[in-house]
Amino acid sequence: QVQLVESGGGLVQPGGSLRLSCAASGSILSINTMGWYRQALGKQRELVAAITSDGNTNYADSVKGRFTISRDNDKNMVYLQMNSLKPDDTAVYYCNVNFRRFWRREEYWGQGTQVTVSS
Repeated sequence: QVQLVESGGGLVQPGGSLRLSCAASGSILSINTMGWYRQALGKQRELVAAITSDGNTNYADSVKGRFTISRDNDKNMVYLQMNSLKPDDTAVYYCNVNFRRFWRREEYWGQGTQVTVSS
């Protein structure tokens, strides 16, 4: 049905940068919200950033000014540029898409990509 595949995670030093990518495929309505969530060890999954199909964005306070979410609607891609990374950013990052098909809400997740910020 719908598939999301993340890439770009890895090990980076504090202060460094990473760019995460998510490729979406399948029957996804053009009006949707795509976002990045993360889950650190022993913590709940939290919203990092989200972007609607018309370009409205929302960021967690902890990443404002450091992370930038963007999307390419034609390519069904969403990106997360992460700058000034901190050890607290270490987590598994998940790509998400949600939308309404008629009156039914649909939500899909990627498999996650590990981001580790450490010296």
